Amino acid sequence: MDIEIKVKESRFNYRVGAIILNNNKILFMKDGKGDYYYLPGGRVKLHETSEEAIKREIKEELKIDVEIERPLWLVENFFVEDVKKEKHHELGIYFLINIKDNGITKKNKFIVYENNNKKLEYTWLSFESLKNEYLYPEFIKERIFNLPKTMELIVEKEENGEYI
Repeated sequence: MDIEIKVKESRFNYRVGAIILNNNKILFMKDGKGDYYYLPGGRVKLHETSEEAIKREIKEELKIDVEIERPLWLVENFFVEDVKKEKHHELGIYFLINIKDNGITKKNKFIVYENNNKKLEYTWLSFESLKNEYLYPEFIKERIFNLPKTMELIVEKEENGEYI
């Protein structure tokens, strides 16, 4: 069971995200629900560690085994989701991930279908292009240039479509 609580028009999520790098590019994805990019990963399950969750999510989505280099950020994010317009309070742990190349680093874009036939579109975005992309989490646009050596806490709060 995913760690997620829904209360009226609000939702709490506990998720993990993968920072997968390749030649000054970072892997982002879209799932067809919205026009924005986001980082590979997903929700943590009850009684699952964040490290177990990121390994499971990447295995499910990309069909590859990964090695966790280190946790980068613990993010407390408050936002309104773009498609359903639900208020979200999300805790996310973002990991720097090493992959065993199965060919995905050679393709600029590629598509993977999950077991439920859900289409996932992956794209390698250059660090420089991030500032012009519609993507979440927003802090990646700046922080990707200087990855922390130890985990940092980030709090992002969106009000009326603007991060404050």
